[in-house]
Amino acid sequence: MLRNTFCHVPGIGKSSEESLWSSGIKSWEGFSRASSIPLPPWKIKSLTEHIGRSARHLDKRDHAYFSELLPSREHWRLFPEFRHSAAYLDIETTGLGGPGDHITTIALYDGKGVAWYVKGENLEDFTRDIKRHKLIVTFNGKCFDVPFIEKELGIRMDQAHIDLRYVLKSLGYTGGLKMCEKILGIERAELTGIDGYFAVLLWKDFKKNRNPKALETLLAYNVQDAVNLERLLVFAYNMKIKGTPFKETHELTLPEPPPNPFKAHAATVRRILSGIFY
Repeated sequence: MLRNTFCHVPGIGKSSEESLWSSGIKSWEGFSRASSIPLPPWKIKSLTEHIGRSARHLDKRDHAYFSELLPSREHWRLFPEFRHSAAYLDIETTGLGGPGDHITTIALYDGKGVAWYVKGENLEDFTRDIKRHKLIVTFNGKCFDVPFIEKELGIRMDQAHIDLRYVLKSLGYTGGLKMCEKILGIERAELTGIDGYFAVLLWKDFKKNRNPKALETLLAYNVQDAVNLERLLVFAYNMKIKGTPFKETHELTLPEPPPNPFKAHAATVRRILSGIFY
């Protein structure tokens, strides 16, 4: 989609981009070959200056160039070209970021395999591993996950960032991650009913009672959050494409989720739901 994109060029908004598409200029290559361009001379000049530059940056897979120039509402366009280096990311914490709150677990899915990080075990390894990725995908991560990680681990996450909360909202899907999953038909099986607050209780049970089943259930929930982001993003991307001239050529296949390496422990879930912490 990036090679069909013009709205990252200074002075070119969505209306100018749509004028180009309507006139048959649907790619950077098409712009370079066009004999007539339905835009003012100063816009044509800006496009001429930036199209070749954009092609060079894309060939170098320079995510920062496009992340900085594209309006944040259009960052979904980065997905196909940077999918190979994407990290679907979710964190669990002890609270919303108040004094004393900290990260308990992080789940990272790269479209092939899952990595997980646990406070007191290997949480610091995330700092090294996230550097391998040029694109991160979250749900509400711009407001929560990324600032929390940066503060606690003392790192700067400068990857391009697609926050699905805003992409889905622009398509009319509001509510939290679980609500969006439900609307889109994504089932959670034995993890149904577990939410962020319950994740806090699972961590407390793990720390207080040294219950490994509580940690496994927490990781199962955390990993499912991260893994489901890929399917949600592909769905959202395809919905966005339907509003462009490329709906017949650019649609992506919905991916099959990988097996979750962890499993929720039903007895632990029932006990915590009943309010019993022995």
